[in-house]
Amino acid sequence: MSEPQLTTPESVSQRLDALPFTRKHRKILVGSGIGWALDAMDVGLISFIVAALIAQWEITKGEAGLIASIGFAGMAIGASFGGLLADKIGRRQVFAITLLIYGLATGASALVGGIGMLLVFRFFVGLGLGAELPVASTYVSEFAPARIRGRIIVILEAFWAVGWTASAIIGYFVVPASESGWRWAFAIGAIPAIYALVVRWALPESPRWLAGRGRLDEAEKIVADFEKSAGTARIVADAPEVEEDPAEQLGAPGKSRVGALWSQEFRGRTAAIWTVWFCVNFAYYGAFIWIPSILVDAGFPLVKSFGFTLIITLAQLPGYAVAAWLIEKWGRRLTLSVFLVGSAASAVAFGTLHTEFAIIASGMALSFFNLGAWGALYAVTPELYPTSLRGTGAGWAAGVGRIASIAAPLLVPVLLVAGGSGVTFGVFAVFFFIAAAAAWGLVERGGRALDAR
Repeated sequence: MSEPQLTTPESVSQRLDALPFTRKHRKILVGSGIGWALDAMDVGLISFIVAALIAQWEITKGEAGLIASIGFAGMAIGASFGGLLADKIGRRQVFAITLLIYGLATGASALVGGIGMLLVFRFFVGLGLGAELPVASTYVSEFAPARIRGRIIVILEAFWAVGWTASAIIGYFVVPASESGWRWAFAIGAIPAIYALVVRWALPESPRWLAGRGRLDEAEKIVADFEKSAGTARIVADAPEVEEDPAEQLGAPGKSRVGALWSQEFRGRTAAIWTVWFCVNFAYYGAFIWIPSILVDAGFPLVKSFGFTLIITLAQLPGYAVAAWLIEKWGRRLTLSVFLVGSAASAVAFGTLHTEFAIIASGMALSFFNLGAWGALYAVTPELYPTSLRGTGAGWAAGVGRIASIAAPLLVPVLLVAGGSGVTFGVFAVFFFIAAAAAWGLVERGGRALDAR
């Protein structure tokens, strides 16, 4: 009779990496993806609501930019502390809490009577949204088999296109339908508060995180369920060489975790990933938050500009699909940099071409390349750090990016006055090029064990 096999953090990781894709993986992916789509729907809705409020409340472009930016200020704080909290209390717990926070705050936004309370609620919406995205990508990456991990994370990111398309549909049909249309849009955005209960009770905790916290019995049960779903026996492999984590050496308090991101081993990749996140956030949110309003300013009616935005948004899904295929063929860095260069070229075209066909075509190209780049970025970020630092590393990278997303909506009105859409989208192109160059400072982890050093 063979001896029982000991469960260790290393064996948990090996067994997860060796699994085929199962229905339980699909449940994790779809369950997290729905949360991701709801997040995108909320972020996307604000661009349509701002355009409506400019007309109804006669707010200035500066006030409109503040409404967008205050949410990103919350996202910067939420991303930074959400990652730390996810490393401390677990991925699933934080995922559910963030859905609850931003769902309730979005629903409350429907009841506001002035810009002051709207700014307050948008800040709390941002807190939840900012923490949810890096925690969700970390969570899914820790279940994904090594050989298809990148593809799975890009597919997760593709749910963003589903949510953004939903926001465009709501923006097109609901927001302009009446003076209260924007309130109904916010009310629809309260759905994540309900979905938080599904996440809390229907999805398992990350077994890698559980094992790293010494909760080996719980981790063993979850991994065994995945192996049963795959129809395989317990998989035993040679243990990879795993060095002691810097966070574990420091005892893993929050301050030490952040410091560990800048240890000798990680400082190069941390600098590179923070640069990419900053630049991509600046260009993406600067462009897509303002596109409906820019089209209105160009002389298109509100409903028609919303219709253009809906068509442009539909190009996001094929962008994700191509990135999901290429990321395991070309690798993370090449895929990310190519899509960023494509984003830069599309931004230049969108800013300089003004016929209806050219606006739609260049806008669709911008959606295609930019969202494909987002998919690759979310795939590579959790792979840069070991389990004890993964939530912190992903969260702080996203938090630094949110600083740019705060600044961009505020700067766009200034850029538009200074040089019009050509100068504005030219600036976005420069940021995309910088991000493409910084991507080559990242480490390539395609097909390797998640904790391989």
